[in-house]
Amino acid sequence: MTLLHQPHHDGSPTYVDDEAPRLGDTVTVRMCSHVEDPIEGVWLRTTYDAEPVYVPATRTTEGEAVWWECALLVHNPVTHYRFLIARPDGQEWLAGNGLVDIDAPDAADFKLTSYAPAPDWARDGVVYQIFPDRFARSAAADERPTPAWAVPAAWDDTVVFEGSDPRTPVQFFGGDLDGITNHLDHVERVGADIVYTTPVFPGESNHRYNATTFSEVDPLLGGDAAYERLSSAVHARGWRILGDLTTNHTGDTHEWFRSAQADPESATRTYYYFEDDGSYANWMGHGTLPKVNHGDPDLRAAMVEGPDSIVGRWLQPPFDVDGWRIDVANMTGRLGALDVAHEVARAVRRTADSLREDPLVIGEHNHDASGDVDGDGWHGTMNYSGFSWPVWSWLRSPDTPARAFGRPVQVARRSGPAVVDTFRAWQGALGWQATTASWNILGSHDSARIRTMVGSPSLHRVAAGLQFTMPGVPMLFAGDELGLEGVNGEDSRRPMPWSSSSSWDRATLDVYASLARVRRSRAALRRGGQRWAYVDDDTIAFVREHSDGSVLVVARRAAGPAFSLPLTLGRHLLGTEPGDLGADGSTVPEAAGARLDIWAID
Repeated sequence: MTLLHQPHHDGSPTYVDDEAPRLGDTVTVRMCSHVEDPIEGVWLRTTYDAEPVYVPATRTTEGEAVWWECALLVHNPVTHYRFLIARPDGQEWLAGNGLVDIDAPDAADFKLTSYAPAPDWARDGVVYQIFPDRFARSAAADERPTPAWAVPAAWDDTVVFEGSDPRTPVQFFGGDLDGITNHLDHVERVGADIVYTTPVFPGESNHRYNATTFSEVDPLLGGDAAYERLSSAVHARGWRILGDLTTNHTGDTHEWFRSAQADPESATRTYYYFEDDGSYANWMGHGTLPKVNHGDPDLRAAMVEGPDSIVGRWLQPPFDVDGWRIDVANMTGRLGALDVAHEVARAVRRTADSLREDPLVIGEHNHDASGDVDGDGWHGTMNYSGFSWPVWSWLRSPDTPARAFGRPVQVARRSGPAVVDTFRAWQGALGWQATTASWNILGSHDSARIRTMVGSPSLHRVAAGLQFTMPGVPMLFAGDELGLEGVNGEDSRRPMPWSSSSSWDRATLDVYASLARVRRSRAALRRGGQRWAYVDDDTIAFVREHSDGSVLVVARRAAGPAFSLPLTLGRHLLGTEPGDLGADGSTVPEAAGARLDIWAID
């Protein structure tokens, strides 16, 4: 049986008639199967108050499609459910991670949440991440003195990226916020409409994650006035801007910490975890990054709760930030026996919701965020585990010098079926709402560049194609569109080569722009469901379904033969390599090499 004829359900409008129900609502959910599949009956199993309840599904037939429909009461704020499928030869379960023939744990159940979803602009947009020190210098940057902590660098100097080199965090290129404002036309050319900058608060490093204060913008970036100018320019284009806040720690030069360290009776002493001997908890053994104590109500009031908190202040005029990316969200509020991480996430979201009509809060999490995105805290996550690592493992070059992120060994190269199983597993764990709100990233300022990982322009473009066509929101790190390289996160922070445009990979830049255009024009790529259509070692194909028109996406990491699917292909919408591949009915054309293609489905 073709993959498209397997029983299917996801959280998209085709299968769930209300994506954002209220607690107590009854929602119609549907499972689809093929008329030749000898299914005798289907039951919806939900777990009201953690107790299983079974509801029989009603059956209707439309051509070759059989629809199994049930009424699901949203009894709990996050309601779990799955389908039990009975056939003459046995039983099967359909859950968020696909079809399984065992009664597996509920962690991968489909999930329907009564909490408000991410705002439309966040789900429909394209995020462009900027590391301010390396993006662009305005004319005013030349007039600013180099700070005492910094090692100055010319814009074309080689980045020092070995962690053991003391220059790594203090090599200073001097990019600023007006430099970003001056290059917003480039962001528009890429096709992005959400500008996300890493921290703009002062910090004695080039990354500024070791803040000395949260009360002002770093004067080296142009200060508060420059941030106002950037925010105004972004909003004038109808775009959005996101800040980056480290809620897990401050720098050891932060005004709170200096006061706390100098005086055990200081009002900010309880903001941190001090021992009797003066030592303190910090991030991953880095003494320059003291961890804050979210078990302390005064710290939470200062940082995350209410309009006068750090979270609240920057969401208001004159800065009008549209939301936050929360750094180290996975560790925030967690230390040993203390775990108030969810309380912190809820506080950030409550504060944002009280001040803006449609804010976004995204949590950084480089591992399993499934327990942290239940709907009332972070809207989603930077989806390393559910997107980045599977794509890396399928497309990585065997000879890449890129270093695996957070692992003692390289990411293993996997076959297409193994990668699809991984995608399924993470979609099931995170749930549909969180998956579609999370960021599809091929890399960031903390990881190797995708170009270095895959080793070729064509495979880079395939990766970008998956980034823009899989469920989720594409987020690209500035420079990906030009083919910049980097073997790890520090090396990936190379300055944008504005003065050497001859080095740009313009074909890849054009592909990014085309992908953004097609995604914006097709509701299926922003709001549609996902049905796996075909997979072999070197090919992954799926359908994004939507009532406004569905599309087929075919990604290949190598040359491959033609193959047929039980659908009718229409216009070829996009190919990441040259050639307009017209389809012959249901036949996907052969490919001479790595490429990704999108067709409309008639």
